[in-house]
Amino acid sequence: MARLGLATPARFNSTNAAAPKPTCGLSAQRVGEPTVSSFFETSTSTWQYIVSDPGTKKAVIIDPVLDYSPASGEITTKTADGLLAFVEQQGLDVVMLLETHAHADHLTAAQYLKSRLGGSVPVAIGKRIKAVQKTFARVYGVPAEELEGCFDKLWEDDEKFMIGELECEVMHLPGHTPDHVGYRCGKALFVGDVIFYPDVGSARADFPGGSPTDLYKSVQRVLSLDPDLRIYAGHDYPPPGGQPGERCWSLVSEQRAKNVHLKIPQVEPAQESGGVASSGTDEEALNAFIEWRGQRDKTLGAPRLLHPSLQVNIRAGRLPPGDGTGRRAFKIPLKVPEGM
Repeated sequence: MARLGLATPARFNSTNAAAPKPTCGLSAQRVGEPTVSSFFETSTSTWQYIVSDPGTKKAVIIDPVLDYSPASGEITTKTADGLLAFVEQQGLDVVMLLETHAHADHLTAAQYLKSRLGGSVPVAIGKRIKAVQKTFARVYGVPAEELEGCFDKLWEDDEKFMIGELECEVMHLPGHTPDHVGYRCGKALFVGDVIFYPDVGSARADFPGGSPTDLYKSVQRVLSLDPDLRIYAGHDYPPPGGQPGERCWSLVSEQRAKNVHLKIPQVEPAQESGGVASSGTDEEALNAFIEWRGQRDKTLGAPRLLHPSLQVNIRAGRLPPGDGTGRRAFKIPLKVPEGM
């Protein structure tokens, strides 16, 4: 078990940013439970989480966002600086920066936060990131030496670690991506892009190494947990009329009963909301989900920040190196019509 909660308190220069108020927060309800402060980043619809042990003030930051404008190419740190200001305001000691997977829809701020926190706070991700790095290194021409050791900690499946005196566990939850993990701390489970809110459904599974079969099994693993477990999703894409960021978690029991993409025996058929009807055997449910998820994924466009995100995120948040003039640039693979 990794006891990363015993690290020397990280020191960082105070930011000039005002500490933002969490989009929502939940203080620990009992001993052994975390305090969760949730921050919604609107431009990428991403949830970022600061999870802390109230007794020791040790904390981790999950899936932090680096601001990026694809039109101007400008990278800024307003969102990440807000997280740092909140950490400072609350007197927290950040002992780890956690990634659920190599995101394709936003750039991670992990390396920026690491540098501001003194340079020794480890950046951690599931061990299968190596396969994802290999895949996209070929796509973007990233030399192997740029990827070697860029993450400080690669989690084993079901590995346990401590945030102060709070015990947490790593859950391998593949499907959206092969490297995907979740983090369970007490009654809170941070699932990244496996399952969203009940009226949003499940994540796509058409990225390289993704698998609707694995995604279905990962979701079922989550749904087999305590009905009162709180599920913290990586994004919120509310239906028409809903407000993004107005809800911060769902319960396992709610997902079992209401998730619009899943075939759960307790609920009525859900075709009207775009899901898979509930009837038949487990194998039939799996096959129906695989077929439905595959058809739906064919209708989805590429994420807006796909290429910049992957080039930064497989490097654990480092930017591409500069050229001879010091300029940095992302590579955008082209799909060219035959004959051009």
